[in-house]
Amino acid sequence: MKPKIQLTRRKLLKGAAGAAALAGIGMPAISKAQSDVIRIGHLTPVTGFLGPLGEFAQMGIQLAAEEINAAGGVLGRKIELVMEDSVNPQTGSAKAERLIERDKVAMIIGEISSATALAIGQIANRTKTVFINTGANSDALRGENCNPFMFHIEAANSMMVRAVGQYLKSENMIQGKKWYSLTADYAFGHDLFRVAKQFVSENGGEFVGEELVPTDATDFSPYLLKIRQARPDVVASNLAGNQITNFIKQYAEYGLDFPICGFGFDTAVAWGAGEGNFSGIWPLIWHHLVDTPASKKFVEGFKAKFGKLPENQAWGDYNALKIVAQSFEELKSTDPQKLAEHLRKGAKFDVLKSREGYFRAYDNQMVQEMYAVRAKDPSKMADKWDIYDPLGTVPGSGEDLEILAPPKDGTCKMSA
Repeated sequence: MKPKIQLTRRKLLKGAAGAAALAGIGMPAISKAQSDVIRIGHLTPVTGFLGPLGEFAQMGIQLAAEEINAAGGVLGRKIELVMEDSVNPQTGSAKAERLIERDKVAMIIGEISSATALAIGQIANRTKTVFINTGANSDALRGENCNPFMFHIEAANSMMVRAVGQYLKSENMIQGKKWYSLTADYAFGHDLFRVAKQFVSENGGEFVGEELVPTDATDFSPYLLKIRQARPDVVASNLAGNQITNFIKQYAEYGLDFPICGFGFDTAVAWGAGEGNFSGIWPLIWHHLVDTPASKKFVEGFKAKFGKLPENQAWGDYNALKIVAQSFEELKSTDPQKLAEHLRKGAKFDVLKSREGYFRAYDNQMVQEMYAVRAKDPSKMADKWDIYDPLGTVPGSGEDLEILAPPKDGTCKMSA
């Protein structure tokens, strides 16, 4: 069972067994000598509308730490995770500073909210501490808000749109079609809708309805009634977290049959919508059906430890820690400046896919393969996890991985 997070306390996982020790907020968190361990800070929301994703993030990084420590650790030292609920931008920023200044973490991994990732990234840049973002998608984090110490294993919104977009085009869902969108009313959603609208417009589609949905909304009936009246050709989701869960479930309950697509997606939120309710075409950074030996090993290890399949958020946090451990070993150092330079200089990493990924120097975005999936016919589902079929890998074999990456438009200025 996954240990529960207590909001007023911090959780540390140490050693091959991942044993937890707790320290009060106002007390020194660590009593062991600095040289005994390498401390890694982990921030992610485990409460609020993104909480279900944060739980998978925690499970993913816990598994990575246990595997690394069981194999002997890094540079002869064990990995020790200092894990916190980031809650919101203000809290996330304060906790990031405390992890760096008080707990002396070597670097920070995590986050899902784009607004909170921006706040953590600013602290990382000021303190010259590496922060690997594992779940925040806003293109602005790779553009005007980029910095030399913030890296992104998670895809940008524009990458998600391009990944699913080619399948939408091939199925004639854009040219000459009327679109209706529901968008999460915060930084991530606004940015996602901007790039989605541009893509749809450039390919001959038209939005006839645009709705901003509060992040705490649970009743989608007002929006569903408007969709029924508008009778669009396609309904697009730019929602996040359990917004998607509630939307998918209630869309099915209303019996609406307008085709659905999503420009952002996490498998966990569809699992939570109930059997038979998921529909449409969606993009993913990774999914549990990826057919590589490394991916299969990760799925098996995760299921053995937690009794469930991993989803894409678990993938991101798991791989981020593996990347850091590999880099520290290659550098023979945990120096943050050296780590940042190493990641930017084209080091390649096995991210459980057919091709290795790397962080491009322009904006610190990981360049890698992505996927699109289609909801499975409920009558063909083998179990409650079996909700979609893969449509394919993007880019295709032989294509340049960077065709999905955000445009190098000059907005990212890597000045410390």
